Amino acid sequence: MMSKFRTESDSLGPVKIPLAAAWGSQTQRALENFPITGVSISHYPELITGLASVKKACALANRDLGALPAEKAAAIAGICDEIIGGRHHDQFVIDVMQGGAGTSTNMNVNEVIANLGLKMLGADFGAYGRLHPNDDVNRSQSTNDVYPTAIRLAVLSRITPLIEAMHGLTNSFGIKASEFQHITKVGRTQLQDAVPMPLGAEFRGYATTINEDADRLCDLSRLLTEVNLGGTAIGTGINAPAHFGEAAVAHLREITGEPLQLAPDLIEASSDLGAFVMFSSTLKRVGIKLSKICNDLRLMSSGPRAGIGEIILPAVQAGSSIMPGKVNPVIPEVVNQVCYQAIGNDLTVTMAAEAGQFQLNAMEPVIIHKVLETMGSLTSAMNVLRTRCVDGIVADEERCQFLLSNSLVQVTALAPVIGYEAATKLAKYAQANGLSLQSAALPALPEELAETALKHLQGRIPENA
Repeated sequence: MMSKFRTESDSLGPVKIPLAAAWGSQTQRALENFPITGVSISHYPELITGLASVKKACALANRDLGALPAEKAAAIAGICDEIIGGRHHDQFVIDVMQGGAGTSTNMNVNEVIANLGLKMLGADFGAYGRLHPNDDVNRSQSTNDVYPTAIRLAVLSRITPLIEAMHGLTNSFGIKASEFQHITKVGRTQLQDAVPMPLGAEFRGYATTINEDADRLCDLSRLLTEVNLGGTAIGTGINAPAHFGEAAVAHLREITGEPLQLAPDLIEASSDLGAFVMFSSTLKRVGIKLSKICNDLRLMSSGPRAGIGEIILPAVQAGSSIMPGKVNPVIPEVVNQVCYQAIGNDLTVTMAAEAGQFQLNAMEPVIIHKVLETMGSLTSAMNVLRTRCVDGIVADEERCQFLLSNSLVQVTALAPVIGYEAATKLAKYAQANGLSLQSAALPALPEELAETALKHLQGRIPENA
């Protein structure tokens, strides 16, 4: 039988690699060293596209500066175009969680581009004398400027669908706000009856709070357009020709369409992950707000008969294997869980950003894993919340009116009219005797104050009960 493996050698010795695999020895070692999450780097196609974009930009810059022959630059750029177009992503196989500050990811990309480039040039995999992963594909580069640049591109590419999901949810809440504006309900603080409010105003508040963070995420994403490409290992530009960073970033702007700029201090930019900390923190803020909204929706829809029951959520699936007819608020529940994940991921990003030492932070792999995970989950969750829940919410007007009529929330509006002490006395009497404010006014207050209170309350809360 023919061997299903080929052998390559590196500084640690020979390595067996599957015959059809386009990767090389360092990727194979990383496969064996990091069986951690089961999530490969190709799970995030934006990351692979970002890496290929960087490699193409660097090849073109090296060509322009006379550091790489045109034939090799063309082969590298051609394979990068195929990867950017969605091909060969199955060759990016290593676990997203890895030691080495992303070196294994960078080498996976270098080796795949080199071997596919060799095939394009009519050579065999592993014939690195013709096109080498380090000497050619990685020329004038280091993992320490390639990887940070690529992960920024990956996040930037996910901004648009995230913002679109936020705006879509904002719009749905806005539609419901208009639809429910004529309905007055009990407003609550600390789960206790507080003051009357329009149900529409409650939903308008949800729209506003999501929309304002969409603006903040757009603003913060601009921090990610500053890159350290050309700084190589620690920002000094060692092993790169003069003006390589400027040339590479110019090509990368053209390739990606992003307004990228070279960091003014490459040493600082090679170790600082502050932009990711701020961006992740805002993702957490979105998650916190979204979870609070889902808590409200679950409480307002609780019942259907023994809870608050002011709104009715769409019934999307049976709620119990034992209780017939039970329907649960499963969409807000799943969104809550996504939000908890976002909060936890932000703590991971925070700790990883803090863990850098001197001129490099080795924890970038977990940072990009968690930021992209959060962005993807929040995007999907908001789309599901919009289409499977918010768009189909119905208000129970009768229930809202019943709760309002039997509450004591109008007493707050009476305080400036009859005085705080008299209003308190009225509320306590009504609560103790199970009466509405109107019914309690005459027995609880002096006649003159009672008449003033009734006149003020007239028409505000119809006597339904």
